[in-house]
Amino acid sequence: MKRIVIFASGSGTNAENLIKFFHNRDNASVIQVITNNPHAKVLERCKNLKISALSFNRIAFYKTNDVLNILKASKPDLIVLAGFLWKFPENILNAFPNKVINIHPALLPKYGGKGMYGMYVHEAVVANNEIETGITIHYVNENYDEGATIFQAKCEVLPTDSVEDVAAKIHKLEMEHFPKVVEKLLLKNV
Repeated sequence: MKRIVIFASGSGTNAENLIKFFHNRDNASVIQVITNNPHAKVLERCKNLKISALSFNRIAFYKTNDVLNILKASKPDLIVLAGFLWKFPENILNAFPNKVINIHPALLPKYGGKGMYGMYVHEAVVANNEIETGITIHYVNENYDEGATIFQAKCEVLPTDSVEDVAAKIHKLEMEHFPKVVEKLLLKNV
């Protein structure tokens, strides 16, 4: 059975979708959710779904090996960033090469980098009159949103679309594709 650890910072809709997708599967399961926000709604979702969850601070993530040691003890086959907003430290990336992935709410390399997440991305897409946008699932490296692309899915942006309309379209793509891509990655590495 493949083991998935999820990192999230906010409400946790992608984390919940992954947990539900892999629930009662015989090939993989989400074993833990880790957050940098002790008030994140993802913690409540995990409690309701009976999934182990914990929060950590900047010192534990960047200055010590505390988070790395938690991950080593969990032995994940894949670490999935689902709305996680901090840059991932090299000590973890080095310990888990090609085992850390992220989902981004745009077609990278457009609208990536520090500060480009959530509604900020959708606002930029609408402000620049883009005709399409989408999601990118990619490997994580030492820079924001610069790791190798694994998968992209696109959707049309209409001239009449509001920022909220674009956000809804992206959310639909995330819910549809993210779990399937995670499963394919895990099965590819059997």
